[in-house]
Amino acid sequence: MGSVTKGFVQLTHYINKVVGWLLFIMLAVMSILIFWQVFARFVVGNSLTFSEEASRFLMIWLTLLGAGYAIKEGALISIDLLQSKLSGIPGKILQTVMSVIACSFYIILIVYGFSMAQAISFQVAPTTGISMFWPMLALPAGGALMLLNTIAALIENVRKGEEPA
Repeated sequence: MGSVTKGFVQLTHYINKVVGWLLFIMLAVMSILIFWQVFARFVVGNSLTFSEEASRFLMIWLTLLGAGYAIKEGALISIDLLQSKLSGIPGKILQTVMSVIACSFYIILIVYGFSMAQAISFQVAPTTGISMFWPMLALPAGGALMLLNTIAALIENVRKGEEPA
């Protein structure tokens, strides 16, 4: 069982590296598009037609994938007053319960997000002409990354407790 969980954590680490680079690329492209939009509008006098919409879609993906990435890094804002007061077994139980509740939400996000993406896949974005399925696919993709990272973090925390001091 230990090698399976270790392999899962390593796979999640590799996925996070890839996602980190994707986030970097998406942020760079979005920044370039917005800069060019402002430059074209105020200097050239003729703005681009697709940059605002493309930037908005990139922002959706950045937000949802970034939330999943932040879970693994422990960078999400949280209220941890109770968790910081509890240590030992009660702290681990609380952390496990919170992770199970979060995973339930992520599963709902995956299932209903994919259902919503399929339901609006016939709609086309006005300026880019892409199916609205692709921007909405960020919901289940982000939910899946959040689920993977929450499970990996939970495994790592459990494994830390098993290691001899």
